[in-house]
Amino acid sequence: MGATTSRSSTSAPRTAELNGWGAFAGVVLFLAGTFSFLYGLAAVLNEKVVTAGGGGGVIVWDFKAWGWAQMIIGLLMVTVSLGLFAVKSWARLAGVVFATINALVQVGTITAFPSGRSS
Repeated sequence: MGATTSRSSTSAPRTAELNGWGAFAGVVLFLAGTFSFLYGLAAVLNEKVVTAGGGGGVIVWDFKAWGWAQMIIGLLMVTVSLGLFAVKSWARLAGVVFATINALVQVGTITAFPSGRSS
């Protein structure tokens, strides 16, 4: 007969720790969220800061609506990055979801770029 293994009642459950990849994901998500928020804020405060090539604006909405969407998504991404740093289990999936949403929202502004002038 083989040896049986038993789990002692004194063994504590493993606690989650922040590893290198978790820290990397948190930093990247924090930076992407911060830049998204600032880019959205610029679009909301002054539409002339961001211009669009090809004679059109953003593909989906006008700049103010897109700016508000960017600001909200940016804040959510920063919040999720803080959850990653705190090793919350919900933050892993939320990080993937919001990074994907942010990438899709960025597609709406392929023709947009900073104008380089402030008026």
